[in-house]
Amino acid sequence: MNKKLVAVAVAGVLGAPLVAQAQTANVTLYGRLNLTMEAVKGDARDPNVTCNLLANPNCDVANRTLYRVNSNSSRLGVRGSEALGGGLSAIFQIESSIQGDSSGGLLAGRETFVGLQGAWGTFKMGYFLSPYDDIHPIFGNVPTLTTSILSTAALWAQGPSGNNAGGFDNRNPNSIRYDSPNMRGFTASAQLSTMDASPTAGSGAGADSGGSDAQAKRHAYIMSLAGFYNNGPFQGGIAWNHNEKLRGQNLDDNALSIAANWNFGVIKVGGVYERLDYDTPTGSLKRNFWGISGTVPIGPGELYAFWGDAGDGTGGAANGSTVGQVRKGGGTGATQWEISYTYALSKRTLTYAGIVQTRNDTNAPYNFNINPYTVTNGSNASGLVVGLVHFF
Repeated sequence: MNKKLVAVAVAGVLGAPLVAQAQTANVTLYGRLNLTMEAVKGDARDPNVTCNLLANPNCDVANRTLYRVNSNSSRLGVRGSEALGGGLSAIFQIESSIQGDSSGGLLAGRETFVGLQGAWGTFKMGYFLSPYDDIHPIFGNVPTLTTSILSTAALWAQGPSGNNAGGFDNRNPNSIRYDSPNMRGFTASAQLSTMDASPTAGSGAGADSGGSDAQAKRHAYIMSLAGFYNNGPFQGGIAWNHNEKLRGQNLDDNALSIAANWNFGVIKVGGVYERLDYDTPTGSLKRNFWGISGTVPIGPGELYAFWGDAGDGTGGAANGSTVGQVRKGGGTGATQWEISYTYALSKRTLTYAGIVQTRNDTNAPYNFNINPYTVTNGSNASGLVVGLVHFF
């Protein structure tokens, strides 16, 4: 059945007036299911380190293997546009998450917005990822859709920590965004997201003023800027993200990523560098990350290999200071490597398999970016994965 007709049928369930409106617009139903079978474990690197299950029932046991099925960024969405005349169009999208492994999902829990589009670019407002996230496809594991435990963001961009705990490549609420048109391969994006943290009901005006964290968070925001170039065999980008008071009073965070790749035909080689800079009560906490990747077309599929290194946390913060998974002091770095192969079964269905490991130094707590597995400081998060994806 045609996707547009299906979308109109879905609208019909919601009410006849909506059907009439949907028939006058270009509306499309779309989605994907991405499920994986995984074997994951957390190996303690120091054989002398033991886990006291009586004292901490949730701690990890070295070499314990967990077999599981996971859903990875599966989604169901409706998008559309309406020509307004003069080259201007209204656009909208409502995208919901789908938990294909355990049922359920979140309505409008993914890219959801309304906006305008024309020769001057695109403006939208709603709930969506920041431009800082758009740098991932330049370097990250595109053949496996930059998701599952194979995600290259386990160390890069602090993906699993969330924007309230020091993350940057997040889906942000209360957002407005502008994307420029393509100008000879160059594009630019800017986004502002407010946290809208209103005071507790009944607390009275100014009850938490005077410089408290609650007062600061009412004025918290996220600013993200990015510029990209994509022309011929070269693709590159630079992105900057600033979190203003998201973690409380006088605690601002910044991230800068630079990524590029060159397609030689027989292999595409990519590289990335990232600089994180967090405020803490005792001073700044900084960390560097860099990585290299290679993508090789083999038959109808692609072989992808990646290696990345996150350095120790440095700066003026006290030893042991932690934001997200970044920690100050020696032995707080980690490396991540992976190898995967993606095979296209058809234009809409693909399968992939891979192996990945995040190797933590003695005092580092890094984990998988997607579907994390419990690890202790100094443990290695390792996994084997086989995935099947269908687009519709």
